[in-house]
Amino acid sequence: MLDNLMLGFQTALTPENLLWCFVGVFMGTVIGVLPGLGSTTGVAVLLPLTLAFEPVTAVIMLAGIYYGSQYGGTITSVLISTPGEAASVVTTLDGYQMAKQGRAGAALAIAAIGSFVAAIISLVLLILLAPPFAQWALKFGPPEMMAVMVLGLATIISFAGDNRLLGLLMALVGLLIACVGVDTGSGTARYTFDSIYLLSGIPFVEVMIGLFAVGEVLNQIHEGAARPIRAGFRELMITKADLLRSRGAILRGSFLGFAFGVLPGAGSTLASFMAYGIEKNVSKNKAEFGKGAIEGVAAPEAANNAAANANFVPTLTLGIPGGATTAVLLGAFLMNGIRPGPLLFDEQPELVWGLIASFFIGNVILLLLNLPLAPVFAQILRVPYGYMYPLILLTSFIGAYSVTNSMFSVWVVLIFGIVGYFMKRLDLPMAPLVLGLVLGPLFEKALVQTSAMGDGSLAIIFERPIVMVVLGLALLQVVAPAIFSRLLRGRRAAATESVQ
Repeated sequence: MLDNLMLGFQTALTPENLLWCFVGVFMGTVIGVLPGLGSTTGVAVLLPLTLAFEPVTAVIMLAGIYYGSQYGGTITSVLISTPGEAASVVTTLDGYQMAKQGRAGAALAIAAIGSFVAAIISLVLLILLAPPFAQWALKFGPPEMMAVMVLGLATIISFAGDNRLLGLLMALVGLLIACVGVDTGSGTARYTFDSIYLLSGIPFVEVMIGLFAVGEVLNQIHEGAARPIRAGFRELMITKADLLRSRGAILRGSFLGFAFGVLPGAGSTLASFMAYGIEKNVSKNKAEFGKGAIEGVAAPEAANNAAANANFVPTLTLGIPGGATTAVLLGAFLMNGIRPGPLLFDEQPELVWGLIASFFIGNVILLLLNLPLAPVFAQILRVPYGYMYPLILLTSFIGAYSVTNSMFSVWVVLIFGIVGYFMKRLDLPMAPLVLGLVLGPLFEKALVQTSAMGDGSLAIIFERPIVMVVLGLALLQVVAPAIFSRLLRGRRAAATESVQ
């Protein structure tokens, strides 16, 4: 294994591959900053540029765009509450609050550090466990994926805040929005009102841009122009206390992100939501979540990056894309005469290990680029908001239009921007709605496939041990907070009686 890794570094450290690795991660960061583009679009658009490259150079550059965009999406999430990537939605919850408190630099720095640590951990796991993890992932059929989606929906408890009933209601609204489009089981149109634009459903990226970016701008305009943040340079820097608070969150997010990234279809978005929910449950600073907890940035960012790297496990070992971006990358492999599968590691070790080694190099480049620049990026908040609002709106609408090259996307952003504004005014939680919107299509697809496997019955889930374990975890996540809360109240009551 060490010989293979040495071969990989020899391949990745050639001047040409090193140059294009840098170009890839830099372009990925820029693409991640632009709302609506994302890693999938970025890789697809820049794919033709790599046709003249050597195969190993081409995949190194395209992979760099993929994981570079993961961090790029964090920048706008923290600074202007505009997620550049779907997986960066969760980062807005606490990252933007930290920015409003003058701690944008610390939020961006912990995101860079968390992403780097998660990348190293996930790459070590990728090297050691890729074949067995791939075989394990093969056991996850539709029933197992349905159970994973139920576990994801159970995290709504963590996002709902004090009013869990309201959080559940918002999640159901998200699931209802996800139902728009063609029914997975029958192929008939639902809630489309005879509009051809709605046949493919209400697009998630446009909804996300509207709710967070446009909704925030409208809310800020209603409240009146706030003064630009005038935090000193020292306040923009990350502190030792921040690192100590975040280390557990980064480690937990890294391992959780890798586990979810290995599963085809689960992806970085679900991993980041799950990491945030778990961190909120185990943290000693629960009250700070949603108000600027640095763990709320560290955990999802670590999970996001770890899942992005773990997506390559099924892609390389089985030829099964782990997500949308790795599906495009799989096409790039085939265009370059590379056939991913169990024999790839033996037949083309120079390419596979060169790609894996480039992940290490690319993440070091990202850390060296973004960690020193975190306070510099944070200086954007010094710009008067009267100048920033038009720029944010323009970027949001251009980003939305670029997704489909259609004005329909712009209208979706505008409509959900108004929805987001009223949600902020009424203090309705957005995270459960977004989680329902993310998991709705995945849950429905897995549910229909599971029902088909059982000839119309879901009883098949009782024959699958993995399903029962995952559903047990989901049930525990729902009932555990109530049990612990009741036990805590009982102890407090007993302590009060003993004092009296």
